[in-house]
Amino acid sequence: MANGTNLRSEDWFGGFSYESTTRRAWMRSQGFGPQVFQGRPVVGICNSFSELNNCNAHLRELAEAVKRGVWAAGGFPLEFPTISLGEVFMKPTTMLFRNLMAMDVEESIRANPIDGVVLLAGCDKTTPAQLMGAASADIPALMVTGGPMLAGNWKGNVLGSGTDGRKYFQEVRAGRITEEQWCEIESCIARSAGHCTVMGTASTMASMAEALGMAPTGNAAIPAVDSRRYQLAEAAGRRIVEMIREDLRPSQVLTRAAFENAIKVDMAIGGSTNAVVHLMAIAGRAGVDLSLSDFDRLSRQTPFLANVKPSGEYVMEDFFYAGAPPAVMRALPPLLDGTAVTVTGRTVAENLQNVEAGDRKVVRALGQPIHAEGGTAILYGSLAPDGAVIKQTAASARLLQHRGRALVFSSFDQLKARIDDPAMEVDENTVLVLQNAGPRGGPGMPEWGHLPIPAKLLKKGIDDMVRISDARMSGTSFGTDVLHVAPEAAVGGPLALVQTGDEISLDVEGRRLDLCVPEEELNRRRAAWRPAPPHYSRGYGKLFLEHVTQANLGCDFDFLIGRSK
Repeated sequence: MANGTNLRSEDWFGGFSYESTTRRAWMRSQGFGPQVFQGRPVVGICNSFSELNNCNAHLRELAEAVKRGVWAAGGFPLEFPTISLGEVFMKPTTMLFRNLMAMDVEESIRANPIDGVVLLAGCDKTTPAQLMGAASADIPALMVTGGPMLAGNWKGNVLGSGTDGRKYFQEVRAGRITEEQWCEIESCIARSAGHCTVMGTASTMASMAEALGMAPTGNAAIPAVDSRRYQLAEAAGRRIVEMIREDLRPSQVLTRAAFENAIKVDMAIGGSTNAVVHLMAIAGRAGVDLSLSDFDRLSRQTPFLANVKPSGEYVMEDFFYAGAPPAVMRALPPLLDGTAVTVTGRTVAENLQNVEAGDRKVVRALGQPIHAEGGTAILYGSLAPDGAVIKQTAASARLLQHRGRALVFSSFDQLKARIDDPAMEVDENTVLVLQNAGPRGGPGMPEWGHLPIPAKLLKKGIDDMVRISDARMSGTSFGTDVLHVAPEAAVGGPLALVQTGDEISLDVEGRRLDLCVPEEELNRRRAAWRPAPPHYSRGYGKLFLEHVTQANLGCDFDFLIGRSK
């Protein structure tokens, strides 16, 4: 019984009818007697396991731990699959399929005899997709993420997957590392199942699930292969049965206070810029009105505390030993809403009551921040009237205020073909601009925003430049990359009008991004602009192009925003 009401699953298994008899018989066909499923809370275990997704490749074992907890608490666990989005394998980008996975999760929950659900995710888009689907379905739900992989090590140097891979590949292109050495790095940079072991998108979104109150306290940073992750999963199995009896739903957890708490934690950990898009989408599903200005307002209020790559020095294992998100949140009490409800059944303040400060080299005190503001800044201006984002803590200080001549690439293919041309006119002051890489232009807004430094500049020791696009970048990336420019070029935003030689002004402190071209000239270019033919004429791709919103709105489908009725 959930707060005196019948279990949802009883609509399937209860009563005397042909349909209910058939459902019970089909459950018996799997070897389950009626004593284990009738009248008991049925817990769905939403598993995004896939061998095409190394981040989630261990979730079968994690599901078994959840099942132990459900059985122990008197519930009946049933595992079911959804599509899985493997970040490094899927083309053109997993972001194209995040909304599809969210729909899969929502409809799988809604259509089946499930009273509550444990969400198992790990890789970048699997976590927000499951949270989006669960928010829309709105039955008792909590999340257990898969955890970061073990850190690599090469010649005594700790390797953070993603971040250090990118760093050393620049060294290869510059001729400072041999192909044999690069092969050695390849063999040791990813040592186990689990997601990237830096504060990339996967680590960030695991932290966001916890900060939102949708995951158990301490969930985000336990290494994937650590026995404590399996113990936490077992405890989550017990807790979901209690949540069903309490009728504690995502709509009670995903409140305005929860999202503001999560944004502040995101800023304090130097989280991935992708968190902006994903939190906007989850908030849209929960009926919470967020805007980019909320992110910037809260970024200005929240110092950067977590000394983790790519904005810092350490990796997620170090972050775990230093207390992980709870230690960061424990440092932020004046800034957080401690009354927000969480899936633990306790408030944020109650969850943090016994949390102690960890290693101050990794998680700084509030009064001794690494940076006075949060990791992400929001920019507006004539080039981004609806906003753009920059990870200011991973950018070069010397470039945070910059004016330079644009070098424009109209597509990613053109960028790849030209970037290492020794005859290309480019220097350290040039602003690299990539067009047509946004939600519709990419399509799917791929992680192309970390534009490569031209090889001839790398060989001169130049390792950063201002780069601007309507794309995203991996949360493991670093550099002065302006991203998510909205409206995107493919729908005729100002980015589409930029030409090589134009002056562009970036002022992060002033939160400005401007195209320094007279309005009359822009009007002439605007009149001549024509959209490219759509990438898809059928299937899911066509649905995506017709209904995806812009980056500043979360890139969800317009018909899925708002609480489910």
